[in-house]
Amino acid sequence: MALLNPNLAATLPPPVMEARRWVDGKSFPAERPLINVSQAAPVDPPPEPMRQAMADAVLRQPETHLYGPVLGLPALRSELAFNITRRYGGAVTAGNIAITSGCNQAFCAAIATLAAPGDEVILPTPWYFNHKMWLDMSGVQAVPLATGEDLMPDPDVARGLITSRTRAIVLVTPNNPTGAEYPPALIAAFRDLARAHRIALILDETYRDFHSQPGPAHDLFADADWDDTVIQLYSFSKSYRLTGHRVGAITTSPARLAEVEKFLDTVTICPAQLGQHAALWGLRNLDNWLAGERDEILSRAQAMRGGFAPLADKGWQLLGCGAYFSYLHHPFEMPSDELAQILVDQCAILALPGTMFTPAGDKAGAKQLRVAFANIDADGIATVQKRLAAFAP
Repeated sequence: MALLNPNLAATLPPPVMEARRWVDGKSFPAERPLINVSQAAPVDPPPEPMRQAMADAVLRQPETHLYGPVLGLPALRSELAFNITRRYGGAVTAGNIAITSGCNQAFCAAIATLAAPGDEVILPTPWYFNHKMWLDMSGVQAVPLATGEDLMPDPDVARGLITSRTRAIVLVTPNNPTGAEYPPALIAAFRDLARAHRIALILDETYRDFHSQPGPAHDLFADADWDDTVIQLYSFSKSYRLTGHRVGAITTSPARLAEVEKFLDTVTICPAQLGQHAALWGLRNLDNWLAGERDEILSRAQAMRGGFAPLADKGWQLLGCGAYFSYLHHPFEMPSDELAQILVDQCAILALPGTMFTPAGDKAGAKQLRVAFANIDADGIATVQKRLAAFAP
């Protein structure tokens, strides 16, 4: 084989793909089918009216098939700016927004504008593994910020991790993988910390539409100078079931967007037009539908909490539960990466171990497991709980 980029070679394999290989060649009886709780993505298609709008765009809007603006459709940028302002208050304009090919690309673009090889970015642990993977590929050092049993990052601890090479702190709320929702005051404290050290606060709100609390999750945009520090990331994939169309967004200063444009033009030239038309239609027409989706996800989270007692009796702990996720502490001696593979064979459950969300050798990650309930209903959640409660290694 020809030489490999050492940064890429040192990056761990994609965790979801790795987990899928655990079931390769295996069969599961009809009375006990495999329950896949490894990936936090809807499997149902977008609602039919949206699909009809997408079909109309394919048939009747020729520009759907052509290159579009690098930073995204102006109408979608304007509509999302209106949506953000309506939700959070403050002042966000189309000039603050770029549309990206999914939220992962939004993160990559943000990091590309901030950090060079050898720089550092602070990631609370458990972290979202794709964030860590991109930093590794880019030669940027991921600095872990450990969280306690409440899964909340501590700004005072983060302060002690900041060096002359630190370029950003990353928060994901509602959190992937833990489901934790960071209080507004905590988010503001991290904003203040980042601003004081002239670094960025990257706020990934992929799951904002499934937050359990009514009203705005934070007041960052009410600050007239928000864009000197805050970079917000968003995804249309989860909200409108557009995972296959890859539509995300980054909200930041116009000056930073000029740098983002260089990155996006080089990587994808422009976001896919069809997905953008779908997202625009969704923002304009699906508020009530999305509210129903949120209610369903919140009811699943409640089912996870409400049915957990038999697991607690066996020594399991429910550390976090929100958005698409529950995050568990298991009671066994074996590390979670071994446990997750055994659960495939003995319980027909495919879940991700905490070792995929933490640094190598992290003792907390070895005791943790993520169960994503995006694609199982209350009955499916009850079945997962029953199988886990019955498991004995």
